[in-house]
Amino acid sequence: MALKSSSADGRTRSSIQILIVAGLCCFFYILGAWQRSGFGKADILAEKIIKSTEDCNIIPNLTFETHHGGDVGPNDDSESKPKIYQPCPSRFTDYTPCQDQGRAMTFPRENMIYRERHCPPQQEKLHCLIPAPKGYVTPFPWPKSRDYVPFANAPYKSLTVEKAIQNWVQYEGNVFRFPGGGTQFPQGADKYIDQLASVLPIANGTVRTALDTGCGVASLGAYLWSRNVIAMSFAPRDSHEAQVQFALERGVPAVIGVFGTVKLPYPSRAFDMAHCSRCLIPWGANDGMYLMEVDRVLRPGGYWVLSGPPINWKNNYKSWQRPKEELQEEQRKIEEIAKLLCWDKKYQKGEMAIWQKRLNADSCRGRQDDSRATFCKSTDTDDAWYKKMEACITPYPDSGSSGEVAGGQLKVFPERLNAVPPRVASGSVPGVSVEKYQVYNKEWKKHAHAYKKINKLIDSGRYRNIMDMNAGMGGFAAALESPKLWVMNVVPTIAEKSTLGVIYERGLIGIYHDWCEAFSTYPRTYDLIHASGVFSLYKDRCNMEDILLEMDRILRPEGAVIFRDEVDVLIKVRKMVEQMRWHTKMVDHEDGPLVPEKILVAVKQYWVAGGNSTSTQ
Repeated sequence: MALKSSSADGRTRSSIQILIVAGLCCFFYILGAWQRSGFGKADILAEKIIKSTEDCNIIPNLTFETHHGGDVGPNDDSESKPKIYQPCPSRFTDYTPCQDQGRAMTFPRENMIYRERHCPPQQEKLHCLIPAPKGYVTPFPWPKSRDYVPFANAPYKSLTVEKAIQNWVQYEGNVFRFPGGGTQFPQGADKYIDQLASVLPIANGTVRTALDTGCGVASLGAYLWSRNVIAMSFAPRDSHEAQVQFALERGVPAVIGVFGTVKLPYPSRAFDMAHCSRCLIPWGANDGMYLMEVDRVLRPGGYWVLSGPPINWKNNYKSWQRPKEELQEEQRKIEEIAKLLCWDKKYQKGEMAIWQKRLNADSCRGRQDDSRATFCKSTDTDDAWYKKMEACITPYPDSGSSGEVAGGQLKVFPERLNAVPPRVASGSVPGVSVEKYQVYNKEWKKHAHAYKKINKLIDSGRYRNIMDMNAGMGGFAAALESPKLWVMNVVPTIAEKSTLGVIYERGLIGIYHDWCEAFSTYPRTYDLIHASGVFSLYKDRCNMEDILLEMDRILRPEGAVIFRDEVDVLIKVRKMVEQMRWHTKMVDHEDGPLVPEKILVAVKQYWVAGGNSTSTQ
């Protein structure tokens, strides 16, 4: 049976636009009610909106008007009139600048080079606004979004045909339905995870962070969420059109990515579990380079799960329609590399095998004398951005004794969220002591509390996919931690401190990125973006305009942005985004108007390709 997508008619949108002037606090409250209202309820809703504005209170020490002179009245600089940004042509609706299909085909196919990031040069960057497709609606709230995606948001039916017998996705009326199946688990991800949980310590919180390679539509990550496991899923932008887009529309963390020739954009010792279910990655190729990269990002004591070919090839080579000699050699290579990496095989049943990485170097002394064991020479094992992948073994950090976990023992989740991460406790992050870390967390709890007063929808479930563009040590994400939402913690490659490893040690997920380039995602994939100090960090590095246009690309219509930066920076930001169909409001720092750091909150208007925006201008 078809389900109606949540939306509202034009009269409702007009009512909201008129009432924005009542104050952004009220606006966020109203917006939440409107987005849950469904079709044809404009008159009733308008009455409720009028009543609701009477209940909105402005926080006494957090004013909506900045005390900086430049924020009042007309612009006070001598620049020409601000540029008004026009919509891009509708063919760019799903444009991914660094994974553009046309550009990709000009690169070699060897080792998946053509599926890696290839960003446009400055002169080829678009300076227009990526439009949403006609009929675009706000995604369903979690957990309904796990199972249903509005067809208009990602109108691609090819997977419903290609993967019909594997239960990936079905088209029903005006929605896609995701039954929870996958190539390797057509009976559903829950049953598959039950099998995993019979071997892995998932239930007690030991396994918290997972890497799902070649994730499809990320059904594994979608169902791991209910077990308190957060998965970083990735897949290339390839012939399976929109698989990562589907994942994000469902509210599941995912990025466009591939095992190719460069390292994965994650720190060492990040994941409790790595998973491949018929992911088509040639694990035995290139002298085991891909498995060695998994070993780099896998935590000591972590698990690698492989299901599908070549596991149990003797019984399956006919159904897989592959020569048994080829499959036998493939499994032999995997077993050989796993042994070289000091992984212990813990389980094999049916088409699933599970290995566990040993705890420290003392537990695998034998490989020191193995002539096949080549160790990586780099001293910074977290340095991964655009670094070439190598067929070498990442050394363990030092451990005190044979029983200790190299790099430090983690607490189970959720205790690890607020425990002192081992990288901090050991002094591995320059300038960050345990005391400073605790002060940092206290400060971000205060910031998050202020944000929730400004935008009352943060705790409501309205924002599922959240991004922190300059995540530091994950303070913002930790302060928001909730089963209703997840945060993609981005650590800029030019950040003063490399802190992504700390974020993973807290049981959160994230990625390295340079904001001078486009992010590895589809348009309209984040509901809320947090940008603290981003523009001060990138001052004189790249154009503010390019960063803001990228934020607009990845932000959903009616999504929100919270900027935190110096007031002079935010005035420039505000001037630009108001020409991008965003509504804005400047707010004082929570400690009062004398603090030069301010908060700029913004909401992206709803508009679609070829249609009218909700702007009253």
